[in-house]
Amino acid sequence: MPDSLESFSTKAYLTLEHQIVTLRLPPGASVNEKRLIEIAGQGRTPVREAIQRLAWQGLIIIRPRSGMQIKAIDELDYAKIMQVRQQLEPIAARLTAQYANSVQRAAIADCARQMSASANTGDIESFLAADKRFDRIVENTCPNQFLTSTLFPLQTHARRIWFATATPERMDRSIALHVAVMRAIDRSLPQEAQSAMANLVSTLIAEQPPLPTTG
Repeated sequence: MPDSLESFSTKAYLTLEHQIVTLRLPPGASVNEKRLIEIAGQGRTPVREAIQRLAWQGLIIIRPRSGMQIKAIDELDYAKIMQVRQQLEPIAARLTAQYANSVQRAAIADCARQMSASANTGDIESFLAADKRFDRIVENTCPNQFLTSTLFPLQTHARRIWFATATPERMDRSIALHVAVMRAIDRSLPQEAQSAMANLVSTLIAEQPPLPTTG
């Protein structure tokens, strides 16, 4: 059975989002549809769907008749993003641990193994891919869609800012904290998952250095 339009669109979105998060599509850069189609490796329609999703998330700015631009990183955004995540993400972790089924818990356990492997190799981009995968599992597992729809774009913005100042040491600590959340979810321990997520977000806030100046 051929892939559906939705799956092609999702593939395009994930590819373009990863390019934005890892700064291969630099903040503030002008882009056009042709270039994004080349990068995504998908057809025009699924790429347009992906562009609309990225625009809704605030990662791409669409200017009618004058093209598109990758949103610049504003250092002041990080505190605002993390203020929301600090309140909501522990709740999402608790609900995920409470309601995840065996298949979803197995996927989270596999995600934890993928993250741990990233620590062994020092591969920051592999860590980011695993982090994105974890976010998607939580989005599909947590029964409160209003909660996850609020968090999902914020997580992507935070991931991009984190990558801009990433170090192997900070990655190792982040992986250890992420794995603690995943293990609590895998073991169906809601309160432990909530506490572990609160610890993760608090550490991300405390450890985020100023962004490098440009120009």
